[in-house]
Amino acid sequence: MSSSIRLYNTLARAKEPLQTERPDRVTMYVCGPTVYDYAHIGNARPAVVFDVLARLLRYDYPQVVYARNFTDVDDKINAAAKAAGVPICFITERYIDAYHADMEALGVQTPDLEPRVTEHIPAIVALIQTLVARGHAYAEQGHVLFHVPSYPDYGRLSGHRPEDMIAGARVDVAPYKRDPLDFVLWKPSTPDFPGWDSPWGRGRPGWHIECSAMIGQHLGHTIDIHGGGQDLIFPHHENEIAQGTCAHGTLYCRTWVHNSFVTVDGRKMSKSLGNVLLVRDLLDQAPGEAIRLALLSAHYRHPLDWNAQRLASARQILARFYASLDKIEHITPVPGIAPDAEVLDILGNDLNVPGALARLHVLLAALDNADTDTERAQAKARLLISANLLGLLQQAPRVALEALRVSAPRLAPSLGEDRIGSLMAEREHARKQRDFARADALRDELAAAGILVRDTPQGSTWAVAEKVSA
Repeated sequence: MSSSIRLYNTLARAKEPLQTERPDRVTMYVCGPTVYDYAHIGNARPAVVFDVLARLLRYDYPQVVYARNFTDVDDKINAAAKAAGVPICFITERYIDAYHADMEALGVQTPDLEPRVTEHIPAIVALIQTLVARGHAYAEQGHVLFHVPSYPDYGRLSGHRPEDMIAGARVDVAPYKRDPLDFVLWKPSTPDFPGWDSPWGRGRPGWHIECSAMIGQHLGHTIDIHGGGQDLIFPHHENEIAQGTCAHGTLYCRTWVHNSFVTVDGRKMSKSLGNVLLVRDLLDQAPGEAIRLALLSAHYRHPLDWNAQRLASARQILARFYASLDKIEHITPVPGIAPDAEVLDILGNDLNVPGALARLHVLLAALDNADTDTERAQAKARLLISANLLGLLQQAPRVALEALRVSAPRLAPSLGEDRIGSLMAEREHARKQRDFARADALRDELAAAGILVRDTPQGSTWAVAEKVSA
């Protein structure tokens, strides 16, 4: 079935109407974290992006089955557990709990399913046995490897040709590989590493086979949407396609959706640079909703540069919305109001969240300019139900405003006074023309530069932002 939702399909390299096996149901699997450390802002972006997509899907489909896994066996986890002298479950449980707490603070709803690798070893072994039986995998020296030449379409997702990968990439060529690109499905475990019994001896699964097995067990041989970060396209998702297609002879996934990278002040995050931003540390600086809005401020397929101005702008925007809602806290929203049609259309066009955010400013202007309580009740309902698709504006206004005021940093303006004056004049002209969406956009531009705009009966003034003001 074709949906009104259009998504950029990495496999097709084009936006396409969402195709689902059943008209009343959509299945989505997103690669989740490897739980050996706290979540950083790069981990948070896909969680927030696919949370918005899941919310949109739930509005469009009677049944949504959304799975996001935990990789709870991995060499990094093994190393952390060995260093601490504890079983791997001590490490994984700690960081799964921390991940849940951090994502809840960002307003990320819990997926329908959260499968863990260690709970799916029988399914992984069975899938590997199927691949061996069908001639796509082989056992050698305690390892089981997928034989890449057995799948002629290998490289289609990433656009990499196998011959180019062999010639131009650093490929781990072990002596037991029949082809340099063959990858591990199962590997032996020494006594000091976690392991499970299998037809090939005590061992543990390779990374790529885990997701294919969990998808097959919970969602079926063909899923509607597979999501994850852009860094997973190759080799992880490329290998998933090869495994799933060859094991069952069916299409593995209809639509592949990938979010782009997060940088920090224009630089890639790395421990060597000391710029890895943990979500829990950012939550000491700003409310989770502000962090969420900052993460949504760029289109999911575009790189997002995290910086203090982006977070400050998100705080200012939320403060303005909640200030308006606080003024009409006594007005009950009209029940049964549908989300704004334009917000739905914009989100349905490849999850254009920045466009939907701009439309929320228009809905806010309609609320601010409503003449009667009846109009305000309708406008409030439409704003809140539309913002809920983005996971925003669902708190009590005064609680949200108080959280936004706490520990708001002072910002140095990044614009000269001439430029500030020009933007202020342009904004005043827009207000006189009743172009409130443009006026709000200009206020946001000034806020992002550390400038707080105040509207008074005598006119508008500006000052360097010291704290978020209602």
